[in-house]
Amino acid sequence: MTTQQDLTQARRVTRFKRLSTVTALALCLGAGAMLGSAAALAQNAQNGFQSGFGNSQRQALDSVVAVVNDGVIMKSELDDRVSQVEQQAQAQGGNLPPQRQLQEQVLERMVLDEIQLQMARQANLSVDDTELNRQLRSIAESNGMSMDAFADALEADGLTLASVREEVRREMLMRQVQQRQVQQRVNVSEREVERFLEQQGGQQNQSFIEERRARHILVELNPTRNDDQARARAEQVRSRLQQGEDFAAVAREFSDDRGSALNGGDLGWVRPGQTVPAFEEAMSALSPGQISAPVRSQFGYHIIEVLDSRRQDVTNESRRDQVRQAIFQRRANEELQNWQREIREQAFVDIRL
Repeated sequence: MTTQQDLTQARRVTRFKRLSTVTALALCLGAGAMLGSAAALAQNAQNGFQSGFGNSQRQALDSVVAVVNDGVIMKSELDDRVSQVEQQAQAQGGNLPPQRQLQEQVLERMVLDEIQLQMARQANLSVDDTELNRQLRSIAESNGMSMDAFADALEADGLTLASVREEVRREMLMRQVQQRQVQQRVNVSEREVERFLEQQGGQQNQSFIEERRARHILVELNPTRNDDQARARAEQVRSRLQQGEDFAAVAREFSDDRGSALNGGDLGWVRPGQTVPAFEEAMSALSPGQISAPVRSQFGYHIIEVLDSRRQDVTNESRRDQVRQAIFQRRANEELQNWQREIREQAFVDIRL
C-alpha cells in the first residue's frame, strides 16, 4: 500500500571534521535497525562498504570466504570492508576486537546483506534514479554540503560519487525488502495508544494540516514484470484515462493495490507523511481534478488523481499518530532482528574464512 509509512526512524548524521569521516557520511547514515526513513539507509554500512571501496591494490589471486545460497563473498571484499571498519574506528576513537574476531563479525554482516539483496533480486525490486538522487542530496545536505562539495570530499578520500551511489542503491534495496517483510508483522492497537496517552498526560499545541482526497492506480513490479514493463503498463493506463475512461473502472481493472482497487482506487483523505515521499511529492503538486503522469516509488508506478483538498485541525490526532508511530517503531526494530535471524537460519551459508 502506498499509505504505509517508512518503518524506521531517521537518525541524522553530524558534520564530520576529518577527511576519513567524510567517508563515514556515506557509510553510517544509521547505526540501528535499517528500517529507516530516507536518512537511515545504511545501518550495516557502519561496518564499511561491501565491495568497490577501500583498498585499490588487490592480490592477483582472490578466494571465496563465504558461499551464500547461489552467491559468493570474496576475500578482497571482506578485506575492503574490514579496512573501512578499522579506518572509522580510528577516526572515531573506538576500540575493535582482535583481528580474527573482527573478520568474523564483519563477514557475518556481509552474509546477511547478501541474503537480503538476493531476496530483492528474486522479488524484482529496483531503485528509481529519482529516489536515489534524492537520497544522495539528503546525505550531502545533512552535512551542510552541496552535491559538488560532497563529490569533491569523497574523491579526496579515495572514493567516487558513482561508487557511493551504488552502495546507497544497495542499502535502499535492502530497506525495501525489510519494509515488505517486517511491517506486516507489527500491529499497534488503539488501546495501546490510549494507555500510553493516559500515562503521559499533558497538552499539545494546536496543529493544522492540509489533507487531500486522492485515488490511485498502482502497477507494481513483480518477478514477471520488470521496471520497463511496469512503466509501459502505467502509460497505457494513463492514456485510457486521458481518453475519458472512468478512473474507478480502470482502477478496478488494472490496479495492483488490492486494498483500494475495489473502491475504484480511492485512498480517502490523505495526510502529509502517510504516503511514501515520491507519492506525496507528486500528489502535492496536483490540483483537484488533475491526473499525474506515472510516478515511480518502491512499490511500482502510480497514476494519481486528487479529488479535493481541505485544512484540518489535528491537534489530538497528531499526538495519537506520534504515539502510535513511536510504539510501532520500537516493535519494528525488535521484529527486524527476529526476521533477520530467521532468514539467516533458512539460508545455505558455507563460511570458508
